[in-house]
Amino acid sequence: MRIATTYDNATGEIFQHFGRSQYLKVYTVEDGKVTGSEVIDASASGGHEALAMVLRAHGVDQLICGGIGGGAVSALSSLGIKILPGITGSADAAVQALLDGSLAHNDPAYVAAHHAHEGGCCH
Repeated sequence: MRIATTYDNATGEIFQHFGRSQYLKVYTVEDGKVTGSEVIDASASGGHEALAMVLRAHGVDQLICGGIGGGAVSALSSLGIKILPGITGSADAAVQALLDGSLAHNDPAYVAAHHAHEGGCCH
């Protein structure tokens, strides 16, 4: 399994605006444990649809992120990528919490609606 997070490369925390993510951190998980990770420079991707394709190209099954808009939710869902939005803090800790079954996340519909009120779509 491959799990990705939006990533703030300076702090190691989850970046809070999917459509403006410059980095993604992708974790390889085998037998419920992280066996590797890599930080991907996504700064040249160009928006949420392009970011979705980057995730697909890296074989990502699940995405942990902060805020995410409706267009991104649609793009990721159409590729079969499960979205775990509304997460803050350390990317590594969030992935571990997901693996432990303790990651509390918001419903994508809630985050998409909330995100729209904070400045519109991610173009």
